[in-house]
Amino acid sequence: QVQLVESGGGLVQPGGSLRLSCAASGRFFSIYAMAWYRQAPGKQRELVAAITSGGSTNYADFVQGRFTISRDNAKNTVYLQMNSLKPEDTAVYFCNARYVGTIQQYDYWGQGTQVTVSS
Repeated sequence: QVQLVESGGGLVQPGGSLRLSCAASGRFFSIYAMAWYRQAPGKQRELVAAITSGGSTNYADFVQGRFTISRDNAKNTVYLQMNSLKPEDTAVYFCNARYVGTIQQYDYWGQGTQVTVSS
């Protein structure tokens, strides 16, 4: 079992930056693939960025070059550095931990943190 707690959201002006953090409790954090998703009002949840247990990353096209995902296994934490923020980045951002076992997949979610980009 993994519990995830996001922090770092808030109100920022267009062009500004925020760093989201997701602290995980539980065991074996390093074996989980971690990801950030977001959900804007009236829209489906969408993948923003992901990082594997080995540190490989991938990003949605709409954040390429602006956002960076990273993890610190010693601190059981994953980060999302968001630069050059746009109003369309406004959403609730969710942290996800995933482990694909031989029989089933395990998915855990945080409660989300609101990011609002507005002048």
